[in-house]
Amino acid sequence: MIKEIAFTGYPADDMARARKFYEGVLGLAVESDFGGQWFEYGIAGGTFAITTMMELGQRGTRQPSLAFEVDDFAAAVDALRQAGARLRHEPLETPVGHMAVVADPDGNEVIIHRRKS
Repeated sequence: MIKEIAFTGYPADDMARARKFYEGVLGLAVESDFGGQWFEYGIAGGTFAITTMMELGQRGTRQPSLAFEVDDFAAAVDALRQAGARLRHEPLETPVGHMAVVADPDGNEVIIHRRKS
């Protein structure tokens, strides 16, 4: 089902401050900008993102997110449901792909993702 890591994302409280660090200090170059609230950096074939768009995690905490890329999104979501996995967020479509958020046994969120062509 899982073929690669689609992206890893970190929440940011202050996007300007975060960008100054990741771009100015670490030297990353912006690959994609989604409305000034989600910035992606391509690194060695992978994607790292910073975002102010959502609260990640449970009990009001913010934590990094990890997205696994799948070949067949619908089949992956169906397999998760059949296995009894808890979907935290129902499948949704974004401008660049499809995603659903599932909780592991400890409540950590993992994103199942399929990029659009």
